[in-house]
Amino acid sequence: MSPRELPPVRGVPAEAVRAALAGARQVAVLDDDPTGTQTVRDLPVLTRWTVEDIRWALRQGRAGFFVLTNTRSLAPADAAARDREVAEACLAAAEQEGVPLAFASRSDSTLRGHFPLETDVLGEVVARHGRAVDGVLLAPAYVDAGRVTIDGTHWLRTGEGLVPVAESEFARDATFGYRSSRLAEWVEEKSGGRIPRGAVAEVTLEVIRTGATGALRERLDRAHDGQVVTLDADVDDDLRASVLAILAAEADGRSFLYRVGPSFVRARVGQDAHPPIDDATLAQLVRRGTHGLVVAGSHVGLTSRQLAHLAGQRKFVTVELDVPALLDGTRAEQHLRDAVTTATEALTDSLVVVQTSRTLVTGADEAHSLDIARRVSAALTRVAGEIVAARRPSYVVAKGGITSSDVATESLGIDRAWIRGSLLPGIVSLWEPASGPAQGLPYVVFAGNVGDETSLADVIDRLENA
Repeated sequence: MSPRELPPVRGVPAEAVRAALAGARQVAVLDDDPTGTQTVRDLPVLTRWTVEDIRWALRQGRAGFFVLTNTRSLAPADAAARDREVAEACLAAAEQEGVPLAFASRSDSTLRGHFPLETDVLGEVVARHGRAVDGVLLAPAYVDAGRVTIDGTHWLRTGEGLVPVAESEFARDATFGYRSSRLAEWVEEKSGGRIPRGAVAEVTLEVIRTGATGALRERLDRAHDGQVVTLDADVDDDLRASVLAILAAEADGRSFLYRVGPSFVRARVGQDAHPPIDDATLAQLVRRGTHGLVVAGSHVGLTSRQLAHLAGQRKFVTVELDVPALLDGTRAEQHLRDAVTTATEALTDSLVVVQTSRTLVTGADEAHSLDIARRVSAALTRVAGEIVAARRPSYVVAKGGITSSDVATESLGIDRAWIRGSLLPGIVSLWEPASGPAQGLPYVVFAGNVGDETSLADVIDRLENA
């Protein structure tokens, strides 16, 4: 149940947003890992950001597109440099195509990522191109996965009720941990006090649900000089109501950056929650004659439980990469070669799961932990790529955000793809590569922290049956 009785939902259909999108800015969604795509369908996604790639995305005539930056896997300075490079390329492409552009920095719905670094960088780039940012809109809600914001506090919906996000395992992340659930306090914490909580504006459900669009608009018009504005959201209608006010303000010349979870993106491009890809369509996408490859890099507890449940439901060949062996220069090479051989031989007759050992190895500090994570991810990515090159599977499932990014870009060489939809309601995205060596190979992006214990087995059942 909610932390208090909430005002009634004000219904805002997706059709109303689509009508308001006429003449609106296309939104470039800079996604810090690939999992932001799981709430939408039929949008382009890029893993490269040349001006020509971005022009291709702009020409598709959609309300927005994704650029996979994978910045959550990078050190702060590298993340800033990448964001700057992507934003400059997006603005150059938009100028050449004559398309007005807005930026969304899509990050984790459990508040992990480089904030306020990424919106600071985007704001600097936008300002250099002549449009100072009035407000940074913070909307981390992911309705489908039970991450909601009420009274300015971010919650996780569980079987036992709502839990403040700072009390979850996600807040203990080795790289992006935090102590605050109230978003204004979280902003102060993550900015090191540079942005005090009192400077953060909060738009509550009272304003969103009981006020007209004009009341919401009035709150947005107060934002100035890049002020952070938090947006409550418990259902998609709340986000669509906010988006209508945002679009109206932008049409009048106001400028915002969005720091958001997956649900805001769906609202901003005028899409409603859609059913999963149907079996007939899935059967057309999945290749026959072999089995699937699952690449699991996530270490959150839910992923481990999902793998255990999958093992109880069907037989498959497990290829485990031992993290201590990967970090040992004398053993790593042979260990990787053995893993590729085992998996390649097994694919003809069996589902294959390649995973890292389940015990999380961390470093002495944040930088060391991130370095270990990168080295392990590089080994997992290399193995996955060599397996696919030797024996093309019927599909690939990547489990974990950073893992999904690295497998897409490094293992499969995906540069342009289409988001075809989800395999479960609102979660688990299927991409169809539009070019490159993996063209046509169904690629499933499965975040580490979504679904329940049966979700991975449910996805594999659908794919194997197809």
